[in-house]
Amino acid sequence: MSLPVTPSFRLDGRRALVTGAGRGIGLAAAKALADAGAEVTLAARTASEIEAAAEAIGQGAKAEVLDVSDLAAVAAFFAAQEPFHVLVNNAGTNRPKPMWQVSEDDYDAVFDLNVKSAFFVAQACARRMIESGTPGSLIHMGSQMGHVGGPNRSLYCGSKWALEGMNKAFALDLASYGIRSNTIAPTFIATPMTAPMFEDEGFKASVLAKIKLGRIGTPEDLMGAVLFLASDASAMMTGTSMIVDGGWTAD
Repeated sequence: MSLPVTPSFRLDGRRALVTGAGRGIGLAAAKALADAGAEVTLAARTASEIEAAAEAIGQGAKAEVLDVSDLAAVAAFFAAQEPFHVLVNNAGTNRPKPMWQVSEDDYDAVFDLNVKSAFFVAQACARRMIESGTPGSLIHMGSQMGHVGGPNRSLYCGSKWALEGMNKAFALDLASYGIRSNTIAPTFIATPMTAPMFEDEGFKASVLAKIKLGRIGTPEDLMGAVLFLASDASAMMTGTSMIVDGGWTAD
């Protein structure tokens, strides 16, 4: 009997880049990729943070200071690198407030990072992959808010819905080059960025009421999804979203 071969989750010999990698979800993604054998580069604006993170991960992890909102710096960074096989496009921000209180500065801050920077990081990475004939996987950190709406989340929802649309188009443009593009859409994850939100007990209770599994997510809850989408185990997946939301969007 000829049995099917289980696809490997290993990433030995592959180069991976994680943006916004100094803490929280980005740090967890970098750790997961390194544990699977990838040569991981952690990128963020704060040198001390990512240098400490790379040192803690070990396994050959490298730190690179990169402000993804500086598009000239992004272009120069990718031009100076060997092509990556895996990108975790993770840098992002949020300014939660009612839509009638949103300023132009709020709009620009959220959309410039969550949409514009995400687009041009993906573009620069994909260009190097195409030029060198390097197949691989682009993984964009979306949100459950890219699939539903939420109070005080007009900017965040708008940016994450935009990311979902870009991802689908990326997948179509890049498929013939052997480059896949997918998103991960987490629920609320306990990170340094979200910690102040959960100091409001009313807000925390409203979130827990929507998460059917009954707890706030952790960065570890996303590590398996990152590894799956980076590896050959997801070889037939492109243009879609892995929703890791504890049942939030099941209603």
